[in-house]
Amino acid sequence: MPAISSRFENERMAFLPVLRSRYFYLGLLALILGNELNFASQTYLYNSISEGKTLPELSDLILDNLPFFNVSLIYDLFSAVTVIIVIIYIIHRKDYMSIPFFLVMIGILELLRGIFIVLTPMGNPPLFEGTNSLFNGFSKYELGVYPSGHAGCGFLYFLMVKDKWYKWIIFFCLAIVIVTLFFAHAHYSIDILSGLIFAYAIYSFGERHLKMFKLDSK
Repeated sequence: MPAISSRFENERMAFLPVLRSRYFYLGLLALILGNELNFASQTYLYNSISEGKTLPELSDLILDNLPFFNVSLIYDLFSAVTVIIVIIYIIHRKDYMSIPFFLVMIGILELLRGIFIVLTPMGNPPLFEGTNSLFNGFSKYELGVYPSGHAGCGFLYFLMVKDKWYKWIIFFCLAIVIVTLFFAHAHYSIDILSGLIFAYAIYSFGERHLKMFKLDSK
């Protein structure tokens, strides 16, 4: 018991500098605002549809030649597993000082997605009528497709995690997410590919201009 108590005390002491940093709270604020904007944008699209407005369904070179399988549970499940893996990585590798950076990067992606899904709103791909799973797409409404948050967040985690073994695990999860997104017709091809590009651009921007959120690099 003393050894366990000592370990928890060491973990607490390692995490304290994060809680004392304003960048932790700025990152957390960015994530909360990003999630709220996504919800507000999807609510706006839902209300527009309820008032009789229609969102166009587009042709897609890949989806038009892919069979449809209702595998929405799989991409939601593996997206959730990826988040759990990142948490395990942070605790296992004691990478607490990077938490604010993780938060602000995902927050920026969510903020941009919340803007883009209403700038040029598109309807869900043909055959897709929403997920039929426990997660329900992590949101009340499943509207707004560009860019893909599933693909973007997964790729951001892959870029931010430092340990190569964790990277491979996240890459495996991301690959399953992308494949099942295609088979479920949950996103157009451009949504998925743009999600990856958005993630890389945000990560590159963060590495250049937001290093202060990596507390161990200050």
